[in-house]
Amino acid sequence: MKTILKFRLESGKEPNVLKLRTGYRVVRCEYVVPQKAVFLWVEQPLKVDLPELERRFLVTFSGEPVPSAYRYLDTALDPFGPEAYHVYEVVDEPREKPGQARLAPVLSLSEKNSDNSETVHVPMSEPVRRWLE
Repeated sequence: MKTILKFRLESGKEPNVLKLRTGYRVVRCEYVVPQKAVFLWVEQPLKVDLPELERRFLVTFSGEPVPSAYRYLDTALDPFGPEAYHVYEVVDEPREKPGQARLAPVLSLSEKNSDNSETVHVPMSEPVRRWLE
């Protein structure tokens, strides 16, 4: 079984934190005039044994910059005002872990030399490359 829950989102620089069950799905976003606020409707399973996830949602105005990694969900319009509220799910940008090796880009793994021998290029991380120098 599943249900749809309604959450009030505040606009501002800080994301709204919601605890949602694994398998949730945002189904609607709307500006509700009597409450003068943006609301998010989320469908989620009713299974109590599913883990809860902490998810963050940011409400921004038109023209406000957001990080590229954030995932756009919907826009809520105030029917009696000039405002448009844009809702994003906050997704952390992938970061390199300390000590994590990055592979050097290689366009071709091997090439033919003028004497018809073959040179093989092996991609290696920057720390290994520095160590070999």
